[in-house]
Amino acid sequence: MSERKSPRLGTLRRRSVSLLTALTFLVLAVTGALAFIQPFSLGIIGLHSLMGFFFIALIALHVINNSRPLASYVRSRTLWGTLLITAALTLLFWWQPAPVKAVLGWSGNLGPAMERFQMSEDGMVFDYTPAPDYKMRLTVKTGASFPDSPPPAVAIWLENQGGYHIKTLLAPDAAGEVPYWKFKHAGWEKAKREAEEPGEVDAISSPTPNGSFDPADYILPGASEDSTPYALILEINQAGDGQASLVHAVEIDNSLPRAFQLMELRGFPKRGDDADGKEAWSLYYVDDAFGSALDLIDSALLTIERGK
Repeated sequence: MSERKSPRLGTLRRRSVSLLTALTFLVLAVTGALAFIQPFSLGIIGLHSLMGFFFIALIALHVINNSRPLASYVRSRTLWGTLLITAALTLLFWWQPAPVKAVLGWSGNLGPAMERFQMSEDGMVFDYTPAPDYKMRLTVKTGASFPDSPPPAVAIWLENQGGYHIKTLLAPDAAGEVPYWKFKHAGWEKAKREAEEPGEVDAISSPTPNGSFDPADYILPGASEDSTPYALILEINQAGDGQASLVHAVEIDNSLPRAFQLMELRGFPKRGDDADGKEAWSLYYVDDAFGSALDLIDSALLTIERGK
């Protein structure tokens, strides 16, 4: 009896694996297309990923069920052609030349990242979403002297009321071209290292009452009456123009919420020494030494959407 049922069971198994493979592939194709077209969705990405793991298991069973014909494929010359095509496409899509990036640009899925930066011909847009009910967007309209290539170095970060760096939102490619951010960020890293060492006192909390290293303590307070104002800072510098970088800023106060705020020019940074002879940077009023640097930015508008 077992010998008569064995062929029938084998056929049923092969048919089941083949149909499951085809249907799983259909789900992967649909969810893959939706993930490309639509904005990021954890449900779609989760379904696509988990079905992908199930698809791998089905492929293994498919190989077992069709080991003989697949073995003949491996021994054929066609194998080398398919390997070459697969390797070429893999390298192409990994390298992402301009045409591939153009195709990827059609996607509506920008991912789950809290921070997104986009550059266009007439400006820059930076989005920061630390929570679903708190969305910040900085829209920078470039000025008349903003060059197409190479672009200026730009740094965007948050500071507390004491003027201490609490989070970098956009780090520059060349840190030396934005010295004010470099100094602030280095001080934050040093204070954080010292705070993490056993027995060390939090170096950033002594000169200012708001000495937390968690940006959420400033951006997402538990209650509006506990909100601590903080500042959004932008430093921009065009290398080789003979002018210092310029610093723009805007203060944000969640206890007095405003949906729209314009950044203002704070000045230019200049290095000096403090009373102990340590490096220190201060901002100075812009003077007649500046020309084209003043036209790098036409305007910078901060928009904040706060949930109820």
